[in-house]
Amino acid sequence: MKHKCFISFKTEDISYKETIQNDLNVDMIDKSLNKPIDSQNEEYIMRKIRKDYLQDSTVTICLIGEHSAENNFLENQHYIKRELQASLYDNPNGILGIVLPSMTNKIYKGTYTCNICGQEHSYVNIDDSTVIKEFSVNYYIPDHNGCAWGPDDRYCLLAKWEDFIKTPNSYINGAFDKKSDPIKNKITVFPK
Repeated sequence: MKHKCFISFKTEDISYKETIQNDLNVDMIDKSLNKPIDSQNEEYIMRKIRKDYLQDSTVTICLIGEHSAENNFLENQHYIKRELQASLYDNPNGILGIVLPSMTNKIYKGTYTCNICGQEHSYVNIDDSTVIKEFSVNYYIPDHNGCAWGPDDRYCLLAKWEDFIKTPNSYINGAFDKKSDPIKNKITVFPK
């Protein structure tokens, strides 16, 4: 089944967006914004994005690159933040974060032994230094019981670029499936 996908990205990462659109065998209906909206009015631009692109999309793919962090004060995160907020509001899209190669070692930090359960857990650095807050709070959902988060404890899915390009449809389907998962009731949407 084809899902209607919106790709949220920083301009510096457009080549990855174009690879998804043109070079991968992705079973999706592309709802992405491909031409800039000719306006300087941010409210108008976001209204157009919500109405023409996000309104009937079902999965939002967030490209996570060097310029996507919440606390990157040299970057304007306004549009990617608002795109994700709109994707999570009301009838939320499934959210798939794709970690681009330049960010792999900054996000995937290996494993550690938990001092609570004694098990090995993966250390995945998803916070304001790597992504925008709208992604991190729905990846590490605060209302959580246990010493580590598992797939059932997250609304946002995460994939390394090199894994995504091998089986893109499985990751998109997984994000879409979260729309009907009970974890949907724990989504946090920050004010627009």
